[in-house]
Amino acid sequence: MEEDRICGANAVAAVFAKRPEAVKRLFYTEDMKEKVGPFCAALAAKRRPYRLLDEADIAKTAGSIHHGGVVAIAETRYVGIIDFVRPPRMQLLVILDGVSNPHNLGAIARSAAFFGAGGLLFHEIPGQAMPSDAAYRTAEGGLEYLELHKTRNIRKALLALEPHYRTVATAFTPDAMPLQTLPRDRPIALVLGNEERGVSWDTLETCRRRVRILGPGKVQSLNVAQAAAVLLANLTDPMAQPG
Repeated sequence: MEEDRICGANAVAAVFAKRPEAVKRLFYTEDMKEKVGPFCAALAAKRRPYRLLDEADIAKTAGSIHHGGVVAIAETRYVGIIDFVRPPRMQLLVILDGVSNPHNLGAIARSAAFFGAGGLLFHEIPGQAMPSDAAYRTAEGGLEYLELHKTRNIRKALLALEPHYRTVATAFTPDAMPLQTLPRDRPIALVLGNEERGVSWDTLETCRRRVRILGPGKVQSLNVAQAAAVLLANLTDPMAQPG
């Protein structure tokens, strides 16, 4: 069974809240002793180990100095292949089409959970980031509150989603409409692309709509995680509805 190292108070609290049976071991520093007390009690009831470590040892256990004083070792979460016949149903689904940086993945998951998106769909191609130690750390617990799905056939997945969602890709193409004018009368499947290349051409061709974020600044675009936060905030804000 593969395992992940989940670091930070919020991320660890989230895995205990959503997948307590997955946590196998817990490590923490002296200043986190009181905060992790309930987690230790839960592990003790299952006869699973927990241990106080000094700064050097917990950094070694975490594999990073950015551990927040607590590290849970948990079974790797299973990410299932999307069902083309019965696809997931939610108001807002975020699709990652080649997002390669695990920190961007984590930041997108954090924003998605904060703004109430229901899940993530990963286009499982070479270079696509998947849930990992770095992604969990950056997500601050967000990954635990999202449904996770994957596909190796993004076109087929989008066509399966189409009867239930408005499929929308972010793009700089001339036909990309301003985000503010996107109709909100049905659930949305929002596609975010690779940090350098953007959304793949096949994906753009399959999506029913293309949108862009308008900005008066001097740079052309935002980082994909920043763009995701802007898009998600707008798509879930009732005051931002067109018309």
